Amino acid sequence: MSTSLSPERYWRLNRWLIAAGLLLGFVVTFGLGWFARELDFIFLGWGFNFWLAAQGALLVYLLIVTGYAWIMNRLDDRQLDVPGRPPA
Repeated sequence: MSTSLSPERYWRLNRWLIAAGLLLGFVVTFGLGWFARELDFIFLGWGFNFWLAAQGALLVYLLIVTGYAWIMNRLDDRQLDVPGRPPA
């Protein structure tokens, strides 16, 4: 039997996950874009800096959303495992 989190801890974890996703998105958008000129080499027929901006960032955003949804689904299932307790 898994233990349930208190509503305060549940929302603190939720806010922490959102902040981590936003920070990672910011780093991908601005941090890697800032150093794109140093990443100037050919990758699959295109300049790597172009590929990073056009394709790589979208893949990272998709991973952020997928990871957040997966973690929150597991957390919500954990909250519902306790008999008689509604989700926080």
